[in-house]
Amino acid sequence: MVLAFRLVGVAGAIAETRQEVLESFYRVTGKGGTASVPVDEIPRVLILTENAATLIQEEELDWQKTGQYPLIVEVPGLNGHLTGRRTLTDAIGEAIGVKV
Repeated sequence: MVLAFRLVGVAGAIAETRQEVLESFYRVTGKGGTASVPVDEIPRVLILTENAATLIQEEELDWQKTGQYPLIVEVPGLNGHLTGRRTLTDAIGEAIGVKV
């Protein structure tokens, strides 16, 4: 997934364990006392695969509640959506009351 995004110019990091995902998450958001990216380089969007997001659900939810950048977007992994996860289309449909 990281390679695919790199091909279109989006930087990323490979993280497979909870610890690796947290380290990357903290580096980008500046949380957790780890060295973060410079303020002028903070991305506006952080893209996580659903697999990575499940490893840090609580931290992700806490971050989303702050309303700060980067905004977090979850995308399905190479094997498709995880069973039981709502898609973005599902969430939009529920929010506006229209099936998209």
